[in-house]
Amino acid sequence: MARNPERRAALLDAAIDVLARDGARGLTFRAVDAQAGVPAGTASNYFTGRDDLLTQAGARIHVRMTPDAEQIDTAMRPEPNRALVAELMKWLVRRMTQERTGYLAMLELRLEATRRPALQAELNRAVREELDRNIRFHLDAGLPGDADTVLTLYLAMTGLLLEHFTLPGMLPAADLDRVVETLVTRIVPGG
Repeated sequence: MARNPERRAALLDAAIDVLARDGARGLTFRAVDAQAGVPAGTASNYFTGRDDLLTQAGARIHVRMTPDAEQIDTAMRPEPNRALVAELMKWLVRRMTQERTGYLAMLELRLEATRRPALQAELNRAVREELDRNIRFHLDAGLPGDADTVLTLYLAMTGLLLEHFTLPGMLPAADLDRVVETLVTRIVPGG
């Protein structure tokens, strides 16, 4: 296996682009090589097979979607209340909109996971781990609500993003902030 981390990251970014554009069925080593602009056969030197490529692409998506610590520190400066939760959820929607390709690729991976038990196990592990981290963060930051509040927000926001990215005419972008405010008001305790 080749060990150039920059090349591996570039190949994974290319795989994410292919997933978002062509779906999981279009994700081949040849398509990844072409998208990355590298010689044919390069991706096969970095990944043991298609399952490995899918799993590592999922991990790379999470890296791309996670804000850096400085951004989080800046976002957490206001008082921890429901208004801050609303701002954090709006920030989440903006970040995912900026990382649209990654979000669409993750949706493709989730669909593919229904047919690939190993991928499903890895995505279950990774998404559950991220949700648990978010719950701990929410509680440690003193934001209103409990673990069920965070779970409900997670489910509401994933549904909102699914609609926004797959049926943009159903939920216009101009309405997103208002919808996020409504969701947070209904889910997060006041005070």
